[in-house]
Amino acid sequence: MRLQGPDTPAGNMPQRLHNMRVALLSGIAAFSFILPTAVLSQATVTTSYGYSNFGELKYPVDFDHLDYVNPDAPKGGEISIWSQGSFDSFNQYASDGVPAALNTIGSEAILTSTSDDPYGSYCFLCTTLEYPEDLSYVTFNLREDVTFADGTPMTADDVEYSFNLFLTQGILEYRRVVEGYIDRVEVEGPYRITFYFTDTAPMRDRVGFAGGTPVFSKAWFEETGTRLDKSTQQPFMSTGAYVLDSAKFNSRIVYKRNPDYWGNDIPFNKGRNNFNTIRVEYFADSDAAFEGFKAGDYTFRTENNSQNWATGYDFQAINNGWVKREEIPDGNVGTRLSWVFNLDRPHWQDVKVREAIGMMYNFAWSNKTLQYGFFQSPTSYWPGSDLAASGTPSEGEIALLKPLVDEGLLGPAILTEDAKVPVTHDETANRPSRSLIRQASKLLDEAGWATGNDGIRRNDKGETLELTIIQFSPTYDRFVNPFIENLALIGVQGKLDRIDISQYVERRRKGDFDLANQGFDLGFEPSGGLEQWFGSKTADDSSRNLMRLRNPAIDRLITHVVAAQSLDDLKTSVHALDRALRAVGFDIPLWYLPATWVAYYDYYRHPENLPPLSVGELDFWWYDAEAAERLKAAGAY
Repeated sequence: MRLQGPDTPAGNMPQRLHNMRVALLSGIAAFSFILPTAVLSQATVTTSYGYSNFGELKYPVDFDHLDYVNPDAPKGGEISIWSQGSFDSFNQYASDGVPAALNTIGSEAILTSTSDDPYGSYCFLCTTLEYPEDLSYVTFNLREDVTFADGTPMTADDVEYSFNLFLTQGILEYRRVVEGYIDRVEVEGPYRITFYFTDTAPMRDRVGFAGGTPVFSKAWFEETGTRLDKSTQQPFMSTGAYVLDSAKFNSRIVYKRNPDYWGNDIPFNKGRNNFNTIRVEYFADSDAAFEGFKAGDYTFRTENNSQNWATGYDFQAINNGWVKREEIPDGNVGTRLSWVFNLDRPHWQDVKVREAIGMMYNFAWSNKTLQYGFFQSPTSYWPGSDLAASGTPSEGEIALLKPLVDEGLLGPAILTEDAKVPVTHDETANRPSRSLIRQASKLLDEAGWATGNDGIRRNDKGETLELTIIQFSPTYDRFVNPFIENLALIGVQGKLDRIDISQYVERRRKGDFDLANQGFDLGFEPSGGLEQWFGSKTADDSSRNLMRLRNPAIDRLITHVVAAQSLDDLKTSVHALDRALRAVGFDIPLWYLPATWVAYYDYYRHPENLPPLSVGELDFWWYDAEAAERLKAAGAY
């Protein structure tokens, strides 16, 4: 589980809405199994302990523990991290309020994933699942020993109730995507529940969708009157290993390990959930947070500020060997960090205007001068993976793209040219070359934005071409201000509007911006969730389709991705979609980092071989009590 930091456009914002298929992928969840063999076939119905759309599950039914944990890791101690700004709610699924960090730490779902199997889903709150060849339904046989944090048992009624909560009270972007997936849900017994799918439900999403929704206590919701679409002053009653211990709003949150957690002794949890407490300290800004780490106010830091990483780690705790630094390779699909245009505003509806504006951001200079060369340019929406489009399109891609070109929904160049990448700048100076300035100016001229005697661009209505970038962290000044300087070279008036985090969250939700930060985190198996990111049906109200994209060509390509049944078909369709998204050009790609930087006081330990998909500091790291005592005796804290 990685917290976002100041060099991330969504840096330390409240947690984004979880992908419902892989709830709590970070590992606070667990599962068990009782089958003597991995899969049993009965007529056309398969009974299994897990499910994968592609190939075999990594783990057999009788495995002892996950490959990447230390099964003998001790329990105890505390790990503390930081978050920025403030919070006034423990409900990240509501559109109002600013949710607390780690507010879903106690949530678990019927199925879970591991950090070394990108395609597998395993029984967790269930013992087995059953499904026919046509995947018209899936039945979950639930564990009978699962309890909520208050000690009450979890049953199929709780699963049904929780599922319906998301369908009736979930955020609009989610409901618009999934409301047609389920025909009905039937509780067939206290520990047996079946989800029946509609004919139009995406095949690859079915099992994961039904099994990925967090399970909450029906009795608790009814007794408290809590709603999923309203902010709350406490976390939902859930089944997970951690519960809220204390909270001081806008200052500190402490979660504690539940000693009566139902899953303490199951194989999936060996070597996991090791800390007695997890503390989150809040700071007004990233600079104050870094100073707090130096002073020992918190003890584990995921560092996304390149300037800090290059020059800031020269303080007493580092020099005395009390604090360690590590760069951990990241095997996930890279996160494309961008500034996105608000396409609902007329000025940004012309692709020529957007392209001209984007040409003024100099990644090469920013990376070398401001980020010490650590980052890479995210040319794709799936950077660092084989899902990224490259070169000219393959025959399979052309078959998907040509009908869209023939209908005039995409330009013909997409069929013959290399996948679009950002323009190349000189890294020795921020100012774009004369050639790039001329190219950008020509695009604005063609779009009807003429330069006046004062050097300012105006359209035929006399409106000036102005652009406001909203931010809440001053760390971004060193990137925004040089970009604004370059915009002036082509007659565009840029402005930085820094606001507090609550205003920032609200203005993003309302679409009150020209450019805003967005991190595109799309994963190895994109499917129906793409509609939340790029689909027209979510453009009116979405935390992911922040740019308000409504494009029929993109909608059609998403259907091909969703329908893909093999890895080869998936890659082909994603390549075509990636190519088209880049051609539409609704964002200014900034950077991505194919590694995770961490710094921590040297009494935390982790397995020698970390998994490719997670650092796991809150999941399978542990506290070394003897090392902590040595550091305390030395005056480290």
